[in-house]
Amino acid sequence: MYGMVNKSVESMVRSLHGDAVWEDIKARAGVTTISFVSNEPYDDEITYKLVGAASEVLKAPAEQILEAFGEYWVLETARGSYPDLMAATGQTLPVFLMNLNKLHVRVGMIFPKLQPPSFVCTDVQEKSLRLHHHTHRGGLAPFTIGLVKGLGKLLGTPATVSLVESREKGADHDVFAVSW
Repeated sequence: MYGMVNKSVESMVRSLHGDAVWEDIKARAGVTTISFVSNEPYDDEITYKLVGAASEVLKAPAEQILEAFGEYWVLETARGSYPDLMAATGQTLPVFLMNLNKLHVRVGMIFPKLQPPSFVCTDVQEKSLRLHHHTHRGGLAPFTIGLVKGLGKLLGTPATVSLVESREKGADHDVFAVSW
């Protein structure tokens, strides 16, 4: 993952829990990097270790931390750093979700080593859809739930999101029921 992800994890922890808690998390994760560089790629394992250490330090399940980070990512990092890109992706939740792959193509121009997930929307109804999430990275379903909830808040359409098919339980990709 790119450094912008780890920088955002750091920002969330520092803003909610303080500098000392962040330093404790880094130490427990065995991360010696002084400062992450946003446009540099880092091994995914660093991010997973940071989440695991945050779970220990904050005494919260990793899933809860990932979901909170998903919301934070949308509401703070993406909105603050890439407002034009976010606005160009869609003004309503369903349109935004249907344009996620286009968003990642644009982001790939900024970050050429990006390995983005892909998304497919099916069963699109007036107030719901199924979001299919394909990725080579495991364990990120809670992060996706947080992202979608964050998008709902950003776009003024609070969303309910539930995992209905899971890679962790044998499916070839995660599927989320999204309603608003």
